[in-house]
Amino acid sequence: MTVQKFITYTPLNINGEKLDSTHELQLNVLEESGNYLLHKDLLRHFSYQRQGTASTKTRSEVRGGGRKPWRQKGTGRARAGSNRSPLWKGGGVIFGPKPKKIVLKLNKKERRLALQTLLYNKKNNVLILENLETEMNEPKTKTFLKVCQDCSINLDQKVLVIVAQKTTPLKLATQNIKNVELISASSLNTFSLLKAKQIILTPAAMNYIKEIYCD
Repeated sequence: MTVQKFITYTPLNINGEKLDSTHELQLNVLEESGNYLLHKDLLRHFSYQRQGTASTKTRSEVRGGGRKPWRQKGTGRARAGSNRSPLWKGGGVIFGPKPKKIVLKLNKKERRLALQTLLYNKKNNVLILENLETEMNEPKTKTFLKVCQDCSINLDQKVLVIVAQKTTPLKLATQNIKNVELISASSLNTFSLLKAKQIILTPAAMNYIKEIYCD
């Protein structure tokens, strides 16, 4: 069973000053714990990170081994049919890894519900910054650090910056800061949200989240 929750935020400008407007986010969250949905979505996320290209050669794929090493009887040694047997050095591998693709399916409604539940759980750690994409014109790290200082953002913790669209100045200004991760709203995922201690949202990104992930 899901219930509707409404969260109201007062945005700040990049100088840390509160604005007169407010932004409301309507979320559908589970009445009971949604940890099982988060777990399923995390497993799906990690499965897509795997390359699945590990490969070993079996005895039929290893080069050589076409000739019987010695005759079957009379030598006093154990019988052998190929020097590429898995028992020999340089031989094939028994039950080794082969290229494979692991796909874990998660319904679209389940994924949306997991994201909304996680956003609601982190509602006290969300900060709305007005016009961050447009006012960050200089691709300089010190410019973004000044914004963080003015808005009391603690960079000793993991900070997730969610924008509607990554701009080149903003991308260059944040890429050298250790605890800052910049993602677009279309790439929103539970893993990034889960590890973030503070979430910075822009109004444009919030509108995108409302449109795509919220019913």
